[in-house]
Amino acid sequence: MLARSSVLPAVEVPSGSTPIRTCVGCRQRHPSRDLLRVVAVAGALVPDVRLRNPGRGAWLHPTSDCLRLAQRRRAFPRALRVNGELDESALIGFIESLDAPVGEDGQQPGLRK
Repeated sequence: MLARSSVLPAVEVPSGSTPIRTCVGCRQRHPSRDLLRVVAVAGALVPDVRLRNPGRGAWLHPTSDCLRLAQRRRAFPRALRVNGELDESALIGFIESLDAPVGEDGQQPGLRK
């Protein structure tokens, strides 16, 4: 039997490189800085913008298209290894606020300076 290390080619990872993650919606791989981390907290999906919440996270492009794909595929419970339904309202509201048009003053409607 061959050792695993002798079968797989060695891949050099440059130091300081950004981790690559897969979007649970579109399944495309991108650097983690381009994706939104989502965690399950008390049965609800919560955006983890600061990357500080404990536990397993799922990665998603912060667009309504990828969110719809993830919802259709039921990707969040599977990626987060949670049984049952998760409340998506906080995540939906967060992504909708990102998709909101920017006003003339450079601010999104409803946000104060």
